[in-house]
Amino acid sequence: MYQPKFFNPEINLLLDALLTLKSKDEMMRFLEDVCTIKEITDMGQRFTVAKLLSEKIPYHTIVEQTTASTATISRVNKSLIYGAEGYIIALERLKK
Repeated sequence: MYQPKFFNPEINLLLDALLTLKSKDEMMRFLEDVCTIKEITDMGQRFTVAKLLSEKIPYHTIVEQTTASTATISRVNKSLIYGAEGYIIALERLKK
């Protein structure tokens, strides 16, 4: 089983809550209540960057398509290579 770098009862409760949501509508409602618009758009941008990196799209093209900074792209790339494989799991499941 995966051992997160940090974990506490509040995070556990958040994860349980996320797992109860059954639709995009429910998820968006929850995210709008829990996160700022910027946090939601940043997460969306990072996931799009992860998808493009997994497709071997060059950095300069990703910058043009997403307006993400090269620092953000590098951080996402580092997560894809050395991270907890969360991006990889989600991207693989979206392919199915």
